[in-house]
Formats: sequence, structure tokens, C-alpha cells
Amino acid sequence: MEFPRVNLHIHSNFSDGANSIEEIVLESLKLGLDYIAITDHFTNTWKANIIKTLNSRRKISRYLDEISEYQEFLRSKKLPLKLLSGVEIDLRSSIDYIKNNIEIDKFQLILFEYLQNMKDAVKIERIIKYWKVSIDSKSDFPIIGLAHFDPGYLIYNYLEDLIEFLKEYDIYFEFNYSYSQYYSSEYRLFFDKLKEHKIPVGIGSDSHSLPYLANIKEPLEKIIQYNLEDNFQLLILKLRELK
Repeated sequence: MEFPRVNLHIHSNFSDGANSIEEIVLESLKLGLDYIAITDHFTNTWKANIIKTLNSRRKISRYLDEISEYQEFLRSKKLPLKLLSGVEIDLRSSIDYIKNNIEIDKFQLILFEYLQNMKDAVKIERIIKYWKVSIDSKSDFPIIGLAHFDPGYLIYNYLEDLIEFLKEYDIYFEFNYSYSQYYSSEYRLFFDKLKEHKIPVGIGSDSHSLPYLANIKEPLEKIIQYNLEDNFQLLILKLRELK
């Protein structure tokens, strides 16, 4: 099965990335990527004192406007690249901070980072439920994924609960090039459960500079190794349905 070239975890200089959105888009075109997502950091934890983040509605608005500008550029030129507006939300951030700053209908992709226990899963559940009642149309709801999630936190005691959570809220598992230890063969049981329950999987390089944009081969090889091609196809279908 031949798949499109997908990288759904990329940081720009709106947070701690080295490059502008323009530079990322132009390099992605050179690399022949089909789908990319700009997913800059959003947090009000200690991390906000160390790295640049999307730390205000005004900055988020500028960020989304710039992504929209390059989406229109790609459409108008009929170029073979789909650019998604995304964000990577630190789960240590307060719920009120997330609710007050993330207007969910403005994003096409949400990544949650640092899911480490079922309490974190309940926090995601609360946020998603809030978002769903805050928008008029289900078609405006973004794709949801887990950024560089370590299965080791939950699979030995809470595997069934984790799978049920992912399935209920249609959340995909990210094969992240920068965290290859999280798709180690020691987690084979987890990947077998993803396959059994048809949980989508995706690919991201966690790129912070242009040379990392092309790092998608190894994650795809692992998806194939774990027989998760159909799960990846589920995510691709979501990407193709985006406006």
C-alpha cells in the first residue's frame, strides 16, 4: 500500500522552532510532502519561562492568520501540499487557560502532550466535552492526537481503559521520529490493541528545524512492522476530508 507523505508535528518560530511558516512550507514542497501540520507549543506551565509559546489570544490569532495565508497560497497555486493549522497543548496547563485561549473551531489538529496517567485522560475528556458544546457543527471539530505518548505509563495496568478512552474520543497515536523509544517492540501488546480496536495512528517528526521535516520514513516502517497500515489509512481519510 502506498501512503501519502505525512508529517503532523512541526514547530515554527512562533514557539521554539528555528524557521518561519513560510520556510517550512517551501521546504515541505521541495521534499514532496503531502500533508503537514504546524503544531506550536501552548502552555502556562514552568515551560513557558523557558521556551516561546502561543501565550495569548493575540499571538494565536497572528499564528492562525499566517497559517491561513499559506493555506490560501497553496490552494491558489494548486500545489500538492495540504497545510493544517495545529497546536501542541501541554497537559500540565490549567483547564481554564486552555478553555480561555483555544478556540477549537479555528484549528484542524490538536496534539496533547504529556499524557501520563488516567487522570490526564479525564482532563482531556473534560476539555473535549467543553469544546464540543462550544461549537455549532461537528464538522468544525479538529483531529485529535497524542504527541509522543509513552505507552509504558499505562499499558501494564490500564491498557483496556486507555484503549476505550482513545476509541471513545477518536484520538490517534503518534509515531514520533524524535521519540522512537515509544514505538519500541516492548510495547507490541499496545500496538496489537490499536490494530484490534481500529485506533488511528499518525506520523510526526517533532521538527524544530528544516532538516528534520523529512524524518518520516522510520515511523512509517514501524507502522508497517506492527501491521497498522489500516489504522494509518483511517487518519489519512480524515486528512482528505478536511476543507
